[in-house]
Amino acid sequence: QVQLVESGGGLVQAGGSLRLSCAAPRRTLSTYAMGWFRQTPGKEREFVATISSRSGATAYADSVKGRFTISKDNGKNTAYLQMNSLKSEDTAVYYCAANPTISPSRVYYANADYDYWGRGTQVTVSS
Repeated sequence: QVQLVESGGGLVQAGGSLRLSCAAPRRTLSTYAMGWFRQTPGKEREFVATISSRSGATAYADSVKGRFTISKDNGKNTAYLQMNSLKSEDTAVYYCAANPTISPSRVYYANADYDYWGRGTQVTVSS
């Protein structure tokens, strides 16, 4: 079992920035691909960004490409989502997720690809 704890959410004005963190207190993340997803009321949880376990390969949803950056510090067992130029439509609960993959470079886009999830952190962007 992998416990994931998100932090860094909050209220920010449109155009501002936030950095979300996802910590795994008792597990190394070097063999896990990581993903960030988000969900708004009445909608399904949607893919935001993913990073491979060791190669640093990344992928993003079109809606956040060029504004968000996913990263991973295996030494600190923490993944990050840097969010810049935030828009009101970025308002959501953000979840991090972990995939215990043997591939060092593969990235994963679907909810079903991930075995472990955090409880989420609220991001609210005011216009």
